[in-house]
Amino acid sequence: MRGNILIAYYSRSGNTRKLAQLIHQKVGGTVHEIQPEIPYPASYNATVEQAKKEIQAGFRPPLKTKIEHIEAYDTIFLGSPNWWSTIAPPVATFLEENDLSGKAIIPFCTHGGGGRGRIERDIAKLCPQSTVMPALAIYGSGGKDAEAQVSAWLKSMGFTEK
Repeated sequence: MRGNILIAYYSRSGNTRKLAQLIHQKVGGTVHEIQPEIPYPASYNATVEQAKKEIQAGFRPPLKTKIEHIEAYDTIFLGSPNWWSTIAPPVATFLEENDLSGKAIIPFCTHGGGGRGRIERDIAKLCPQSTVMPALAIYGSGGKDAEAQVSAWLKSMGFTEK
């Protein structure tokens, strides 16, 4: 499991972006930031409320960014904050807009105490023809331990650092 690697992520506060950058440093590949057309509010509490409503309604926000030639990638690292025990709505839009059949999806998330939640299961529901690997869940930005956690997780799945 390697081939061409895509690291696609959505990050509101920068924590998930930090993990995406660490993964990229270690395995290479193409980095793609998933961005909604309309950004979430600057206020954390306003974002939490909006996200809760969107997730409950199954809302998929339109994306500002698109990935060209998704078929060229075999392995997709997929990053999201854990919002209400699942992926952020822009990540769900990304999964629904791209055919990831036959690809390995390797989730990673940042959280404020909810761990992985249902992230692996929810991705598998949206991508039933893909192989969803064990997710990495890091509290906040991971602090000084983030790099060691990312390295151990990659090693557990057979990735060697470049």
